[in-house]
Amino acid sequence: MQTDRFGNQLAPTLSYARGNILTSTEADFERLQQAWRIIGRSIRERGPDSVFIFTGLEHSLPMEVEDLRYADDEIGPAMYFDRLKALALEHLGGTAEAHDIAVFNRLTGATLATYLTLVRPGEAVIGVSATISHPSVIRGARHVGARFIDTAGAEAFRRAFEREERVAMVALTRLATTYDLLPLDEIRTIVRIAHSRGTPVYVDDAGGARVGPAVFGQPKMLELGVDLGATGLDKYGTVGPRFGLMAGEKGLVARIRARGFECGLEARQLLYAAVVRTLERYTPDRVRQLVETTKRVAAALRPYFGDRLHETPVTVQLLADDILELAMQRGGVQTPPIVPYEANAALCMLMLQDYGMLTVHFVGVPPGGANLLLKFISPETLERFGGPETFAKALDSSLSKLGSLLREPEKLRALLLGEG
Repeated sequence: MQTDRFGNQLAPTLSYARGNILTSTEADFERLQQAWRIIGRSIRERGPDSVFIFTGLEHSLPMEVEDLRYADDEIGPAMYFDRLKALALEHLGGTAEAHDIAVFNRLTGATLATYLTLVRPGEAVIGVSATISHPSVIRGARHVGARFIDTAGAEAFRRAFEREERVAMVALTRLATTYDLLPLDEIRTIVRIAHSRGTPVYVDDAGGARVGPAVFGQPKMLELGVDLGATGLDKYGTVGPRFGLMAGEKGLVARIRARGFECGLEARQLLYAAVVRTLERYTPDRVRQLVETTKRVAAALRPYFGDRLHETPVTVQLLADDILELAMQRGGVQTPPIVPYEANAALCMLMLQDYGMLTVHFVGVPPGGANLLLKFISPETLERFGGPETFAKALDSSLSKLGSLLREPEKLRALLLGEG
């Protein structure tokens, strides 16, 4: 069985172990409510500028005043859908002749609708990325009773594909949850192998749809030769809403879009104007600016954490196992009272409570990973906070405080879930 560094067994569909405090998704929502209480108190006492959004995501509603006049589920699409479709196809590398689009309530909604349409019980879905697939892709397979086989890289994919006779779909992730990029030549190989047996390729292109072209010079999503895919509109250069934008071969998108409407997975049409605005405002330069700011933060953190700091070309991370180890060292604790995932959760709650730093840990319910992930940091927010050095000092201070709390583990539950 897979375990973390402390011997804890990883939870199903997740890359981390559950503990005795954050035992389930229900507990994760309680944790989120505790964060809301902290944020609300901070804003009431010190104003909205007391909270600093360092999630690397933007969940705003970019509508103009004139758009509100048409903010209606019937009138909105009549006024904005044609423009939305044209912008989406340009953004994702499609053509009006061959492709169509659909907007879902979230990227996870797009993925689930795809499974519900293309995959039957007992069939196999092969996931492929540079490292691991996102939990939502794995859960989609389980929801429809399919077997999910996760692979890393083109060669591992090829071996798995040759072993399986009933592969309903390939779920390709360009930019993995670890933020490692699948090289273009491997993507081309994977698509060619899948299409040799007529197997459709769906791309979970959450942030890769922009990071791939803007940072690494890769083609746009549909220019990869895949059948369809979806991206999140809250990620890396787009500013919300938190919708899933799908594009792909006309017939496939039509079927999946219909199933999405049947199951209530579609985005509300009154907000189509917001999709138009975020796509109109997108520029690749903004993505590169966000990456450069993140690298500045990484440079400031390096003196504090040395080799414990894990960098990819677009992110900086402290692994959850390392967070727990470092906190134990600073607190003089020999036996861990919590699991690594809970250690990162506690660290993030302390950063929020003491410094108003809102990290991506609070976005996922449950989070897609256990590590402290810093990515695509807004230069404007970082400047308002005080710069990279101030950021690094706050994180380091919070880690030391976590070490002290490990000596009083009964206080950790109150920190994470509130007093009850």
